[in-house]
Amino acid sequence: MADTPQQQQESRPREGRGGEGRGREGRGLPGDRREGGRGDRGDDRRGDRGRPEGPPEIDLEKLISDPLYLDNQAHGVVSRMRDMDSGTKSQLRRLYNAVRRAVRAPENERQQQFVMLRARLAYTIARHSLRSLDSLEKLLLQVTRKNDARGYERFRDLFEAIVAYNE
Repeated sequence: MADTPQQQQESRPREGRGGEGRGREGRGLPGDRREGGRGDRGDDRRGDRGRPEGPPEIDLEKLISDPLYLDNQAHGVVSRMRDMDSGTKSQLRRLYNAVRRAVRAPENERQQQFVMLRARLAYTIARHSLRSLDSLEKLLLQVTRKNDARGYERFRDLFEAIVAYNE
């Protein structure tokens, strides 16, 4: 016996219709189970805010003076990336190429290049949810404020190590 078009439409799962159909339970929509819904997930997120502001800060002076510190920080960033983020290698390489260009810029333009690089890094972190790179953004701010050629080079070296360990 053939179903009418209306019966066929009613028997199909309603995916893509504003929260109806399959997967509704996991979304925590109003009217769903009270326990394990949106309120519980929100509480979990608030619990994360109690931690120190994400990844540990990278000390610029130590980064400049201690090559092993640089290596350890690169490993730490990569392990956090693997745990937290879904960022692609191409996004990292694009940022690394921008860092290299900024380091090669003439001395009188270098600080401006790094200021713009920080904006680009912040955008990439927000756009692609790369929270593991927050410590790099903070370090970049320190490097830019110090405006020292050695600091810029060490930042580039750190980024190069991160790209290499992420391969």
